[in-house]
Amino acid sequence: MAEQQQSIEEFKSQPRLPKFGAPKGYDVFLKPDLSACKFTGSAAIAVDVISETRFLVLNSAELIIDKDSVVLQSDQEIRPSNIILVEEDEILVLEFDSVLPIGEAVLTIKFTGTLNDQMRGFYRSKCEYKGETQNMAVTQFQSVDARRCFPCWDEPAFKAKFKISMEVPCDLVALSNMPVSEEKVNNEGLKTLRFEESPLMSTYLVAIVVGHLDYIESQTQEGTKVRVYTQVGKSEQGKFALDVAIKCLDFYKDYFGVGYPLPKLDMVGVPDFAMGAMENYGLVTYREVVILYDPLLSSASDKQSVAVTVAHELAHQWFGNLVTMEWWTHLWLNEGFATWVSYLVVDVIFPEWNTWTQFLHETSNGMRLDALSESHPIEVEIKHANEVDSIFDSISYEKGANVIRMLHSFLGPDRFQKALAAYIKKYSYKNAKTEDLWAVLEQETGEPVKDLMSSWTKQQGYPVIFANLKSTELQINQEQFLSDGSPGTGTWIVPVTLTCSSNETKKKFILKSKSDKFDVKDVIENEHNETFWIKLNADQTGFYRVKYDDQLSDGLRYAIKANKLPLTDKFGIINDAFALSMACKESLSSLITLLKAYADESDFTVLSQIINASLSVARVVRDARPELSDNIKLFLTNLLHSPAERLGWDAKEGESHLDTMLRNSLIRALINFGHKATINEGIKRFNIFLNDPNSTVLPPDTREAAYLAVMRTVTASDKSGYESLLKIFRETTESQEKVRVLGILPNCPDKSVVLDSLNFLFTDEVRKQDAVLGLGVSTEGRETAWQWLKDNWEYISKTWGSSSLISGFIHSIISRFNSYEKAEEIEEFFASRTKPTFERALKQSLERVRIGAKWAQSVRNEESLADVVSNLTQNA
Repeated sequence: MAEQQQSIEEFKSQPRLPKFGAPKGYDVFLKPDLSACKFTGSAAIAVDVISETRFLVLNSAELIIDKDSVVLQSDQEIRPSNIILVEEDEILVLEFDSVLPIGEAVLTIKFTGTLNDQMRGFYRSKCEYKGETQNMAVTQFQSVDARRCFPCWDEPAFKAKFKISMEVPCDLVALSNMPVSEEKVNNEGLKTLRFEESPLMSTYLVAIVVGHLDYIESQTQEGTKVRVYTQVGKSEQGKFALDVAIKCLDFYKDYFGVGYPLPKLDMVGVPDFAMGAMENYGLVTYREVVILYDPLLSSASDKQSVAVTVAHELAHQWFGNLVTMEWWTHLWLNEGFATWVSYLVVDVIFPEWNTWTQFLHETSNGMRLDALSESHPIEVEIKHANEVDSIFDSISYEKGANVIRMLHSFLGPDRFQKALAAYIKKYSYKNAKTEDLWAVLEQETGEPVKDLMSSWTKQQGYPVIFANLKSTELQINQEQFLSDGSPGTGTWIVPVTLTCSSNETKKKFILKSKSDKFDVKDVIENEHNETFWIKLNADQTGFYRVKYDDQLSDGLRYAIKANKLPLTDKFGIINDAFALSMACKESLSSLITLLKAYADESDFTVLSQIINASLSVARVVRDARPELSDNIKLFLTNLLHSPAERLGWDAKEGESHLDTMLRNSLIRALINFGHKATINEGIKRFNIFLNDPNSTVLPPDTREAAYLAVMRTVTASDKSGYESLLKIFRETTESQEKVRVLGILPNCPDKSVVLDSLNFLFTDEVRKQDAVLGLGVSTEGRETAWQWLKDNWEYISKTWGSSSLISGFIHSIISRFNSYEKAEEIEEFFASRTKPTFERALKQSLERVRIGAKWAQSVRNEESLADVVSNLTQNA
């Protein structure tokens, strides 16, 4: 770029930093003051000036730059003539009088900052130590917040090596990505720690933790030291996570063909943490609820959450840290792969958990979100840093994981694993784009991976396959599936799989156009005295839905009743049918008739989907056909009562992990449907537990259900149950128990109690990251919650607006409505209040309201529904 063409204006409002200067290494010193909540620091950055320029442009935000300290040292000392901080773009522009010499130089900068309370950048968290509340200092830099700790080139592609040093009080533990290489103690009760130089890494992976901490440790087969750090007194609760971590690191070493790259791995439970966890290189940080596990205090679902989260974050040490996306457009390379591979390793460690069937349910949000017009492609263009947080969603994580699973199925596990290892080896310590992954997979397997997968990553949405059987010819056609029922424009290359009643042969073919015909004579075997059935998307490995003609639908209902299908297919059929009904492509009558076919189901994952569908059906009938509400709840109660009765409230000796988790889900569903015997039993057990917390009548696995039974009977005139739950919340020191209580409090029919529970979220007793967990209001309380959101929007926006948590307020409260009038009211309120951090969440929530309104209208117009509900209820 010629000197006379450069001006400061050209650097403003750009999605990315200019590349005429790039960092090679950072030497960063930080001195946090945990009492004053401030820090001072300096950075010496080795910069490679690549092309002609009078400017250096890097990122800085919420830092006070000591302008006199800014110097570029090469063969001579060069000081900038102008230093400008462009706050809206979070860039620091250094202008020099003359063109900078090409080659390496060292840029030094001193700065000060605040240990903020926003859970991003370099921030403070509160912990308990010797009966007192004290501050910790913690970092959270993903996605664009390293710039809030030190000036830097804060983009994934600007990889560099980091030397971190800190000065902290002698009684505190200080951690960073690498081990300590040197420690010096002075006479003022302070120590200076220098950490080893890191390998090449991106700024968002740099991490620091300072505070009073305990730890436990172990090591991998290769001798890598692994530690779990916790608040003092909680280290024993880190044992399960530590064990899972060791097994994950050993598994990933073999699977990726590359050992863990760093000399140590620390995992830290942080009391105040906006994300679930963060994969910082060698220093992984977690919310306490997803790293701490106590067999006496934690539920089976808590245990599984810890295992999956640890597996996910440690997968990032390869997919994300060793090989890093080139830009946030390719975020899914990090998150989709980490999600998919976390289930792979958990399935190896805990095969009894039936993880791949659970995967379908736990990643189904990806399909729900991608059925919205306001979804986005997996590869999404990022035009400004303030847009990045909005794509940390179910598309990047769950759709990403599902299309990887689809590709894994298409290529086969061995070819896929070998190709993936080749990709890791080729791009270690480098950055990669989606196309780079496809190129390696094509080269290693010889399959047209790019052509197949580009239709899934570059366009939003997915197809619904319409299947019609004409004699021995299967006629299929695809169209984009949208939850509002409208036709989309997308076309996909779909790897279609098929199985049938013989269950011996699976047929595979590729659908490359809108429609096609396939001869399935060789897989059709009409068996004597048995109804023929055919199922597409065998084992649910494809990311698409299927709508069957009446003949095929009848056959599948028979197959479900006769228990002829694997769990994955039973899950897929009800999942698709529910989505098709909501999109008004199938009647509600046909959906509940299908639900009846699952009367003898006992599997956790399949029943979890049935419960979700049932709760949605009950809500839409309540709004659209209130005269049928009692009957529909009676039908759904009868459907779920048998498996609930089989499990009961008390755990059986030797019962499975999945049954333990299922018990709570079934009991909660019955309580939501108003089943009096279940509600009374829950209240009885709660009262026993309240008088004797050591009683075995209410273990962690059913506590949530009992709490719900209590809240469903609380009224403004009798708030004793609500007050008792608040007492439990205040007295427990366990994060998981606090979250359990918080999630149940607003699920009350009494609107004044709902308001009390929402206002409680604003108190100092609730950590900021947990507030969004207390927004699950009852259907009766949704209008109260909406008014509360409006009344308190200024405070909510100010307190949570700088993080992705603000989207939780939007989704949780707005999406519960299903009327066009409410959508217009919400749109009008936010017309002058929308910001980029939650704009996408708002649009998606409004679309969901309108989808619900359309579904409700369809249910109102369904003339036969009353008779169908009546017949199903009478024949239960």
